[in-house]
Amino acid sequence: MRSILTPLITTFLLASCVSQPEGVTPVESFELDRYLGKWYEIARLDHSFEEGLTHVTAHYSLDDDGNVTVINRGYDAQKSEWSEAEGTAKFVDSPDVGFLKVSFFGPFYGSYIVFELDQDYQHAFVAGPNTDYLWLLSRQPTVPDALIQKFENQAQTLGFPIDQLIYVDQSDKP
Repeated sequence: MRSILTPLITTFLLASCVSQPEGVTPVESFELDRYLGKWYEIARLDHSFEEGLTHVTAHYSLDDDGNVTVINRGYDAQKSEWSEAEGTAKFVDSPDVGFLKVSFFGPFYGSYIVFELDQDYQHAFVAGPNTDYLWLLSRQPTVPDALIQKFENQAQTLGFPIDQLIYVDQSDKP
């Protein structure tokens, strides 16, 4: 019995991490080649893996297997050092839909859902598997107030706790 339940439970746990918050729809006509490169984190809902980090960036590149290498980097002022994490992302369904799964450790994946993306690939709104995970990314370290307002309005409509957003310091690098 245990040998049957273990794979079922493992499969359930892994599948449950690659889900979408209600109402969040990944962008279609997604072009990975245009998404690759450096992005600045403008705003986020905080989590232990990013707690206290400033100057956070994400860099996306293709690896030899056709997967996306993800390098997240941020500055920890308390330790006076840079923190970096490397992961791998893969498309959940079709490569023209902005719904990926990303892993920073082992076989455990979490959702990475691009639900808003401008036509020039200069800013992106990204969600995780539920409304606890939310990011505003930009190709530039600052964005216009109108974009922040659009991000907050859309996120609030979708049920994200925008009162808990952290706006990331991207001013002069340490």
